[in-house]
Amino acid sequence: MRKELTKTNERAIILHIRLNDWMVIFMPNVNVLHKLEILGEAAKFDVSCSSSGVQRSGSGNSRMIGSSSSCRICHSFTEDGRCISLLKVLMSNDCVCDCKYCINRKNAERERATFTPYEIANLTIEFYKRNYIEGLFLSSAVVNNADYTMEQMCEAVRMLREDFGFFGYIHMKAIPGASPELVEYGGNLVDRMSVNIELPTEQSLVKLAPQKSKKNIFGAMKYIGGRIEEDKRSFNKSSRYIGGASMPKCTAMIENQQKNYSMVSEKDAGCVITPAVGSATKNVITPNKRRFMPASYGAGAQKMSMVERSFVPGGQSTQMIIGATDDSDNTIIKLSEALYNQMKLKRVYYSAYIPVNKDSSLPNFETPVPLLREHRLYQADWLLRFYGYKANELLDDKSPNLDLEYDPKCDWALRHLDLFPIDVNKADYYTLLRVPGMGVKSAQRIIAARKLGNLSFDNLKKIGLVMKRARYFLTCNGKTFGPLDMDPVFIKANMSIDARSTSVVSKYVQTSIFDGEMGNVSFPVNGNQNKLLLTN
Repeated sequence: MRKELTKTNERAIILHIRLNDWMVIFMPNVNVLHKLEILGEAAKFDVSCSSSGVQRSGSGNSRMIGSSSSCRICHSFTEDGRCISLLKVLMSNDCVCDCKYCINRKNAERERATFTPYEIANLTIEFYKRNYIEGLFLSSAVVNNADYTMEQMCEAVRMLREDFGFFGYIHMKAIPGASPELVEYGGNLVDRMSVNIELPTEQSLVKLAPQKSKKNIFGAMKYIGGRIEEDKRSFNKSSRYIGGASMPKCTAMIENQQKNYSMVSEKDAGCVITPAVGSATKNVITPNKRRFMPASYGAGAQKMSMVERSFVPGGQSTQMIIGATDDSDNTIIKLSEALYNQMKLKRVYYSAYIPVNKDSSLPNFETPVPLLREHRLYQADWLLRFYGYKANELLDDKSPNLDLEYDPKCDWALRHLDLFPIDVNKADYYTLLRVPGMGVKSAQRIIAARKLGNLSFDNLKKIGLVMKRARYFLTCNGKTFGPLDMDPVFIKANMSIDARSTSVVSKYVQTSIFDGEMGNVSFPVNGNQNKLLLTN
């Protein structure tokens, strides 16, 4: 690709871009930027990643380098801990569904906008060239129907991969109810796919999103999960995807889509497309042809065929809305466990319900956003994924909701004090993971360090244990970290949110000759007359 800067003014940067056999003159127009403002704002409720929302420029300061854009750039994290920036945007917010909790519901009075596939692809490339982003997060409302929407999104991704040669990270939402052929096609082009489960139970779905069905949602998730597992089992060079395949056609949709959809026009794209001198035009997609779907990828397929890709190599994820219905945390956690075990999901995201619509089926409009509950669910989810816990260990029908005062791991430990304290020099790896204040890294370090000798509490501090919590559940060579009272009321008082800035001491106090001067101690703590709270 060769670029030549030809003209600069206050409103536009005109770039001559030689792409394959065409010369494209790119001119950002007001219409595209207005769409980006609308659809970037509408995408913020998808919590698969978080928006930066920062607008900053260093051009006015000679000491500063670079700039930041607030046009819905969000952050995601790779498995090795790197943070990457993604353009997070909807293909359209013109939805045919009337989900009562959704800001883009059919009956909501909102400005509607829809990107063309070219506009999505071109915006992504232009942002990438300006170093704003490293990838794309693409979702959409359901336009016309599931197949039509999925085709539009697949075409945008196809343009990015084949026409623009973009090999960066792409996360695309799969539309429930779309044909498996389209899901297959998109899955061979993107790094990660996700299908939003929306609500935890079918009853809640019928109540708040009657046009969506459990069958379609789980059908799409099951297909993606099955294809990922199949691809892993049969992964070899001969079975890997290479570019050049054509977009599958849904015959039932052809008549409607030929009427409503055409390839990018100059007006929609905000650009002028002219053939380069001496170029071949036989297999190149042009606006004038206005074909329903391209028969081939053109010259870009030759480049793509050199890159071996598997089906959705980054796995699939989903999202649940928390607090819009009366579903308990027990129901949510059990569902998440089933999704991890049966659908092989990489991640379940939890979105605290934000009141955006007034409806009798929804919580009161003044209801506070349950952010702490969302946080506790993420902590419980982490225990399922990395700590070996089961859903029925964390919650049951008698205790259906997570304790908001204590994190789920502490709450479990406080309900099973008969298993503690454990000797840090003898306990196995999974037993160590049950100790509050100890994470996966700390447990791994302890297992490795024990090979060199017994560990002391000083060693544990250096390893990284949070001794403020772990001290009540550990011993080192039979010794405790100070006087240890296994009274649950005493431990709870020290570990509660309100007591983190203070220290609660045991009823067992070391006597001294100054026992008559107890001015530094006051009663009671949390209604317990046997506990002493240090006030200085």
